[in-house]
Amino acid sequence: MSKLSLQNAILTYEQLETTPSKRDNIPEELEDELRRLGCDFIQSAGIVLRLPQVAMATAQVLFQRFFYVASLKKFSVRDIGMGALFLASKVSESPCKIRDLINVYHYLIRRYRNKPTEPLEYLGNVFYEMKDALVIAEMQILKKLGFNVHVQLPYGLMVNYLKVLELTDHETIPQKAWGYLNDSLRTNVYVCYQPATIACAVIWLAARIAQVKLPTSPPWWELFEAELEDILFKLFILLN
Repeated sequence: MSKLSLQNAILTYEQLETTPSKRDNIPEELEDELRRLGCDFIQSAGIVLRLPQVAMATAQVLFQRFFYVASLKKFSVRDIGMGALFLASKVSESPCKIRDLINVYHYLIRRYRNKPTEPLEYLGNVFYEMKDALVIAEMQILKKLGFNVHVQLPYGLMVNYLKVLELTDHETIPQKAWGYLNDSLRTNVYVCYQPATIACAVIWLAARIAQVKLPTSPPWWELFEAELEDILFKLFILLN
């Protein structure tokens, strides 16, 4: 009998290098920009809807995962973003109303396009179009990801690691590290590394900036079962 794994699904090198969007001749720079835009919409919508950070983070990870198995040429950033946030709100046990989510996305997109932010007519054509798109997007996410929507986030691990390292009360390190976790959501970090590695990397970077030395005898990251090579790659992505 196979064992149930609570670890995140990690992509292979081939999956990272040959995305469906690349195979559809979408430039890498444009793909990265659209991924960041989709994550920005998710985060902004979640804030307006007063969803917990775990829901917004889960949605962004699902959004990133989806576009490693589906092409930006075939699926809309808006639709998959709405579907991911709606699904994540249910997974995190903080469900939001479809009507509220559609209204917020409609507002954010019009503001992004520098158009007047007019109220969305309830039960109008635009509302029904966005509602249908949201429902289809949620179904496509579940289908493409094989119903594997489990996302283990590094926030709790980071807090525990800071306690072990006696850095919880430091003036800047906890806030800096938390911010790096949020910023990383706009990259592919969460589909490349396990939460322990991500948590160690943001602590390392925050400590270096604060000029705080961490234990090296034995190496502190080994206590948390993280690999130095993976941490350094994560740091490289953050710094860039």
